[in-house]
Amino acid sequence: MSKFEFTPIEEIDKIHAELKAGFYSGKLKDVAYRKYQILQLLYLLKDNSKRFEESFASDLGRPPLESQFFEIASCIGEIYNYYKSVDKWAKPERAPFSLLWFPMRPTIYKEPKGVVLIIAPFNYPIFLSLLPLASAIAAGNTVVLKPSESTPATSALFAELFPKYLDNDLVRVVNGSVPETTRLLELPWGHILYTGGGRVGRIVATAAAKHLTPVTLELGGKSPVFVDPKCDLKMTARRILWGKAANAGQTCVAPDYIIVPRSFQDTLIKAFKEAHDEFYPDGPKAPGQMSRLVTPQAFARVSGLLKNTKGTVVLGGETDEATKFIAPTVIKDVKPDDALMSEEIFGPLLPIMPVDSIDEGIAYVNAHDHPLAIYAFTNDEQFKMKIFNSTQSGSAHVNETIIHPGAEGLPFGGVGPSGSGYHTGKYGFDIFTHLRSSLHSPGWVDALMSFRYPPYTAAKIKSMNRTLMPSIPARPKGPPKLSSGVSWSK
Repeated sequence: MSKFEFTPIEEIDKIHAELKAGFYSGKLKDVAYRKYQILQLLYLLKDNSKRFEESFASDLGRPPLESQFFEIASCIGEIYNYYKSVDKWAKPERAPFSLLWFPMRPTIYKEPKGVVLIIAPFNYPIFLSLLPLASAIAAGNTVVLKPSESTPATSALFAELFPKYLDNDLVRVVNGSVPETTRLLELPWGHILYTGGGRVGRIVATAAAKHLTPVTLELGGKSPVFVDPKCDLKMTARRILWGKAANAGQTCVAPDYIIVPRSFQDTLIKAFKEAHDEFYPDGPKAPGQMSRLVTPQAFARVSGLLKNTKGTVVLGGETDEATKFIAPTVIKDVKPDDALMSEEIFGPLLPIMPVDSIDEGIAYVNAHDHPLAIYAFTNDEQFKMKIFNSTQSGSAHVNETIIHPGAEGLPFGGVGPSGSGYHTGKYGFDIFTHLRSSLHSPGWVDALMSFRYPPYTAAKIKSMNRTLMPSIPARPKGPPKLSSGVSWSK
């Protein structure tokens, strides 16, 4: 296994300067060279798939199937899509047709932003590191990747493999902790993508403001699950429990808590117990079945939330400090002021907060920060639309959990405290791209826009208005009728 070493702080400025020189070398102006680097990244993953499985097992205790499903196999597929699509994405676009402007050939050129910084978290080291890296390369940028110090085996593997597969003039890894990240944030960047918690996200945004650097923040929050009695109960229990237990709950879009009618709580718990027994016939602690918490500090925080809850543990509850193991745990009768509701859990604890009406649940969600995701389990279209139309979140999903960041063609991002901006797929390419506007105006256009030149006259004002002013619809007689809501059935 590769040795994990921090990048010397005195080297960071040099790395930045070398990548700036690499950017101005013009290599990545050529889309063919971008594709070459993306293909090299694909082979970095393919050739070293087993080594990444081993590094994830070392860092996170993660089962091989989860490593392949969430990161290795799925990311190879996504990065291959970048490889296939970059010619189209990078191609200049003509602006929408306009009778006035089309003679000037309005064109949008897709320009790279320069040297960009990606600060990645520990929980999905490939998905949240190498996918953004592929996006940045596809857009023509040079890149510094700062992986998490909490996953030393994986971060060391990046540092070993990058120089072997990728152009060292264009892509570099900086390993380290707070001092190294602080120095990185003091430098000017074309763009910064940060994935992690809101507290550090504010630090990143503040540092970026000094250089007016554009920032994409992928943060987190408490993603609620609304469960309607009119749901497929077995499927609901399986998908929620799996979404919470996967990666030991260390997923920014993991189900954080459940909102359910008080009368349906025990029915749902029974289904959770059945799903748990099917998932873990030898128990969740059996080898190769469940990830562990990433650090002793993470274990202490999550186990502390469990100790301090006033709710009732009805499933799981086992912890093992030596191995950083916490079993998938369901807690019933959790109240809004409970310790489990005080922060994003980021662990395999699943509190159930019973309510008396859908509006009570919606009011609770809306009284707190907008989450990264909202989930609704229901077979009722009205119920779904009530949730969607009455709340705000980065994304909203029906009868599914946590897999949406990997859905091809969908943007992944938050709103308000859960983040700003999007990435994955074409949206990742877009955040690292400057849209450079261009007009190429022929001389005869003055026949269309001669009114712009002095001397200004009443006749020229009329000519201007005829050219520029649209015909707008008739004034409305009143506001439209609003659609009605829906409540849980008794």
